[in-house]
Amino acid sequence: MAYKAKKNGKHRGMQTYRCLSCLKFFQSKKRIKQKVEKVWKLYTKKRQIVEDISERTNLSLSTVHRILDKQKRVTYTLPPVGSHLMIIMDCTYFKRTCAYFAARDWYTKRNFYFKRVPYETISCYTDFVWFLKAKGYLIDGLVVDGRRGIFQALSAYYPIQMCQFHQQQIVKRYLTGNPLTLAGQELQKVSEELTHVDREWFEILLYVWDFKYGSFLKEKTVNPTTGKWHYTHKRMRSAYRSLKNNLPYLFTYQNVKNMPNTTNSIDGYFSYLKGAVSIHRGLKLHRKTKVIESLIVS
Repeated sequence: MAYKAKKNGKHRGMQTYRCLSCLKFFQSKKRIKQKVEKVWKLYTKKRQIVEDISERTNLSLSTVHRILDKQKRVTYTLPPVGSHLMIIMDCTYFKRTCAYFAARDWYTKRNFYFKRVPYETISCYTDFVWFLKAKGYLIDGLVVDGRRGIFQALSAYYPIQMCQFHQQQIVKRYLTGNPLTLAGQELQKVSEELTHVDREWFEILLYVWDFKYGSFLKEKTVNPTTGKWHYTHKRMRSAYRSLKNNLPYLFTYQNVKNMPNTTNSIDGYFSYLKGAVSIHRGLKLHRKTKVIESLIVS
């Protein structure tokens, strides 16, 4: 390996290093650490593929791979015990890999907890909340995406806000983006008012819609063969019942100081996270989990 000599007699390596041992020979531990950190940052936050990192850092492909493999998995850092927390919680899925449950503090705008789970369950949320309570944290409120079991388990202890955006998406999923019936179109408009009015006014809108189309919702269709019946507008009934049943949790933020009305803060981060991971197609599971966990708390 060739090298140049400085005037003070010290040596430094040429710009191409074929392996980690060469890197260690020519550079101090501090510079090695900086080089390793740079490779990891380029790979995760800067979304660079291995070939580009190799060219940019003048390391061989095999050396870059070894650095990535030796990178330790990060862990989460909880806030100081006794802190006030406004918690936004949600799960996100990665295809053919796993799901991650994560929690974000609205006050500090920081993800402070994550856990790899096989799938989303109510216990993901409840176990985490009781864990924080046992640690001595002061929970000012919870913001979730709308799993009803969470409300039943935690609403007696903490103010809970259901994400209004998720509620609107639930209605849209039942009615589609372009409802064919007049009743469906008007219910869609009621749903769109969710983020613009207070609870009292929204209740009036729902009441007026139900007064106008209540009998329409009760229409039944009878199967001439079996004689059994079912509601004709099942999906519209589901959309209306979703709004009505979730109403107690849709406007909590109006009574709790500094509480957001959506989980967009963490959902937006999940979108960024998936975009960063998708750059590295075909990642092995152990590498993929390291990338995901590093980005969640970065």
